[in-house]
Amino acid sequence: MNVSSASDCAEKARFIVTVMSPRLTIAHEKSILSAIAQCDMHHQDQQRVTPGKCLQFVISGNSEQAEQLKQSLFQRSDERQVDIVLQTEADHHHQRRLAVFDMDSTLIKAEVIDCLAEAAGVGAQVAAITERAMGGELDFNESFRHRLSMLRGLRESVLQTMAERLPMMDGAETLVSALRTHGYKTAIISGGFTCFARHVQQKLGIHEVYANELAITDGKLTGEVKGPIINGQGKAAIVQSLVDRENLSLNDVMAVGDGANDLPMLSKAGLGIAFRAKPLVREQADHAVSAMGLDGLLYILGLISSPD
Repeated sequence: MNVSSASDCAEKARFIVTVMSPRLTIAHEKSILSAIAQCDMHHQDQQRVTPGKCLQFVISGNSEQAEQLKQSLFQRSDERQVDIVLQTEADHHHQRRLAVFDMDSTLIKAEVIDCLAEAAGVGAQVAAITERAMGGELDFNESFRHRLSMLRGLRESVLQTMAERLPMMDGAETLVSALRTHGYKTAIISGGFTCFARHVQQKLGIHEVYANELAITDGKLTGEVKGPIINGQGKAAIVQSLVDRENLSLNDVMAVGDGANDLPMLSKAGLGIAFRAKPLVREQADHAVSAMGLDGLLYILGLISSPD
């Protein structure tokens, strides 16, 4: 390399491309290298962080090239069912200190309001509304009140039984355990309900919970919640309050969610990740993970290093 080309390369920003799949192949690697070359970015190094699961590329280029590459990688991730995350090198190595999570379809494999609706005999009706609300088609508050009203009269005893049966998301225990080991504060910020969120909190060892509290009278649900509904803007406000309280910056925060009501907190956090998310959320979030479990986020955070 001559002096001028070396100088040009040095002036460019450095990026990390993290490629993840339960079954990572040579075809995935070749596809990423092709995308990097097509965007005229410089491929500097690569590491097999976990053979067969995670590969990382170190590249350099300008912001325009990086944006072009990001769009190309997003398309390839959908086509090849692989997770691809592009970060600046500084962001990848930044030691974050707070991780906040949506609960339903993020930390657990369920939408609890849909589970309650099944018990109340209105499962199909409520699930259809939930799908549209999480996809950003309906106003969250209005659709939430409508769904909740359909649960009026459901017995309180159903809640504990249901909480004990909630299936944890793939990789949730591994991720939260690792975050605690590395000194992270963790919180659930959910549009779901406290009775379920506290169970998940205890199961995973999460520090704090923010969720809606069901109103109950004479052992039955009233079809309402106590206090303001935690919606998208409410989630973002809670993130800000945690940052202020812990004397952090927003760049110190990782936020993870799947629904349209998670977008405000995903955009507010330094690292926002749409996890197994609805199409609208995948398109609007900075980063998306769908092929891997939650433990795949450890690669993005730089908390799993190369074995080499």
